[in-house]
Amino acid sequence: MMVSSRASLTGARAPSRLGRTLLGVAVLVGLAVTIVVAITIGSPRGGDGSLPLREAARISLPGDTSRWDYASLDPGRGLLFVAHLGASEVIEVDVRARRVVATIPNLPQVHGVLVVPALRRVYASATASNTMVVLDEDTGAVLRTAPTGDYPDGLAYDPRRGRIWITNESGGTETVIDAATAAVLGTVSLGGEVGNVAYDSVADQMLVAVQGRNDLAVLDPTTFAITRRVALTGCEHGHGLALDSADRLAFVACETNATLVTVELDTWRVIATNRVGDTPDVLAWDPGLRRLYVATEDGTVTVLDQHDRATIVVGRGHLADGAHVVALDPATHHTFFPIPRGVDGRPALLDMEPVP
Repeated sequence: MMVSSRASLTGARAPSRLGRTLLGVAVLVGLAVTIVVAITIGSPRGGDGSLPLREAARISLPGDTSRWDYASLDPGRGLLFVAHLGASEVIEVDVRARRVVATIPNLPQVHGVLVVPALRRVYASATASNTMVVLDEDTGAVLRTAPTGDYPDGLAYDPRRGRIWITNESGGTETVIDAATAAVLGTVSLGGEVGNVAYDSVADQMLVAVQGRNDLAVLDPTTFAITRRVALTGCEHGHGLALDSADRLAFVACETNATLVTVELDTWRVIATNRVGDTPDVLAWDPGLRRLYVATEDGTVTVLDQHDRATIVVGRGHLADGAHVVALDPATHHTFFPIPRGVDGRPALLDMEPVP
């Protein structure tokens, strides 16, 4: 947004000293407003210093300025699927061409979205109808629906068995569904409100952040039995979850106390605690750069590097209001943040690249 500080004086009497003073004050106020607005809607600075990111592109998104939620990328095709919760739509963006290619409507309060490239399918959790919707990745057509528990949210894919796990946040359960047929295979009660779920490919197990118990539940993906519970010391209301399976680490974002905890999966100990922005939500792990991104409800993004089991904050700052969701392209290392209001006041997708 630009604030004009110039006034045309053609045909008018030159301003008095008082007029010039007031004009100068107006200019300074205008510049201050410009700076404040720029920081509010997209300056990647603040907190612990500059974010190690720069804007590569800003892609206009359709729809209104209501809430946006999860995003999932097919890295092979460069297609990003973003849940526009407030509009009950999934927006498909070609991040290589930097344009929106499709809008998929009639997905009631869609929260979670997960693309499975091997199946050419997109799975979406429709919270208002307590269902999971299966979409054709190529056409956006609805192929199947399946019932879930109360308030379906995040999703994870178990490729070994071809199953989708769906977190029912307020229901305190996981619904397990056959990815090909959408048949419900089982429901697991976790004993409290649940956060996100992830598949650990190395140990062949499912992990769930149980925010109502402040623990991490470990489940057998075949029998659905809970095999272990790990107390998340220093974490209140753990919601976001990401894995570094190769190095046997889990990262849990704790909503209530603005904290990230790192759990060592071999010893099941919390080995690090880091401060992040208020109400952390979505995490993205970049295995190539060994870098973790934490997006929060207040628009703060925290970037952490992980080396030799030390999780170190390398930048924290306010990226944009509503930037609580992040998706990652592991090939290009770009991160994508859907936001309800860009510089023109309309929804936008921020394409950020790491700073060398």
